Amino acid sequence: MKNECGWIPLAGNSPRRECLSGTEKVDWLVIGAGITGLSAAHALADMHPQARIVIVDRQRAARGASARNSGFVVAHEHPGVDELVGSRDFAGYEVDTSISRAANEEVRKRIARQGIECEFRDSGYFFAVSDPHKLTHVDARLETLRAVGASAEFLEGERLVQKLGTRHYRAAIWCGNGNALLQPAKYVKGLLDTLPDTVTLFEETDITGLERLGRGRLRANGPGGSIEAKQVLVCLNAFLPRVGVRDSGTFPMELSASLSRQLSDEEFRSIGGVESWGVLSTRPLGATVRLTPDRRVLIRNTAEYRTRDLSGSELLSRRKHHLLGLQRRFPWFAEQDIQYTWTGHLSASRSGQPYFAKVEEGLFAVAGCNGSGVARGTLWGRLLAELASGGDSPTLRSVMDRAQPGWLPPRPLFDIGAMLRMQVEAVRARTEV
Repeated sequence: MKNECGWIPLAGNSPRRECLSGTEKVDWLVIGAGITGLSAAHALADMHPQARIVIVDRQRAARGASARNSGFVVAHEHPGVDELVGSRDFAGYEVDTSISRAANEEVRKRIARQGIECEFRDSGYFFAVSDPHKLTHVDARLETLRAVGASAEFLEGERLVQKLGTRHYRAAIWCGNGNALLQPAKYVKGLLDTLPDTVTLFEETDITGLERLGRGRLRANGPGGSIEAKQVLVCLNAFLPRVGVRDSGTFPMELSASLSRQLSDEEFRSIGGVESWGVLSTRPLGATVRLTPDRRVLIRNTAEYRTRDLSGSELLSRRKHHLLGLQRRFPWFAEQDIQYTWTGHLSASRSGQPYFAKVEEGLFAVAGCNGSGVARGTLWGRLLAELASGGDSPTLRSVMDRAQPGWLPPRPLFDIGAMLRMQVEAVRARTEV
């Protein structure tokens, strides 16, 4: 079946850019034209208005993993039991939340500054469950969220039905004062379309490796040419090894999602004409679900560690799984009501913390969004440009202090362990998919 992300056609097309051909000599090279890379390019143009900046992407820019996510702009994560007020990891949770709030604010500033229309909704979202036993320590979680600046409210029964228009969910914490939703493809397209004139973009340009030249310069090689640069920022998240940056402590996860057709007026009235909303599960492999402003339903209820991409037949089986999840929430859905189904990748780490580093002289890289790529990616782009420019700030120091992704065992031991862990988490989350 066709692997097509529904967000992308709904966002519209940007003008096609040329592929790299021949040799380019630049001051700055950014590899990867997703949220992080585009944010880095914007930041570099602001910091170095006279510099020559090039950004490259192996496919069409703004159409990779950044456009394929669920569009949650995270300021406040759901706290784990060890992160609750008075627990051992609360101090770390406070620091992580301060970073997330800075990242959330970075998105808002970028939207305002670039004039990006991306269906931004500053209305919070829900941590919701079908099985109430999977939402424990409610009072402590509310206290913890409020302690770090969030607005938080517990809902159940009819009050929750009136918010979501479905009886599938039986308990939830609504979390606001920062948490927001947007259309991810429109957001990343907005970052692309507003690149300054000092930034040159090459699309469909696969950088296959980096080599060190004399006088501190680096050369990025591709099939059609090469780029020599004084400074290189690698913003490939899960795919750092493609350009030779290894041992980052991060790994790719493959997710699949479906987006429905628009609800009819009758269907929309039957769910109470509710406001658009987003739901995150309290379980790692539970479903992510959204009711969009244009009355579509998004569901992402598969996440896998895989050593190869999904085939068409495998994606079809995931689509059937999506349909079952939709029908649990809105029973009238049929297979033909799903308009788009796609896969995407996120960059994960064992600790939940990123890899953010000066790899060597003139080479900088970041990876490990762990499912919060809209906000973190936007912030990381600016901070990586700041680090490479010799800058300093409290937020940069906090990110670098927390950037400890954890050790990964060698393959195939890691492959076996990751697959087993995913199977266990899938069992734990079976009521929430």
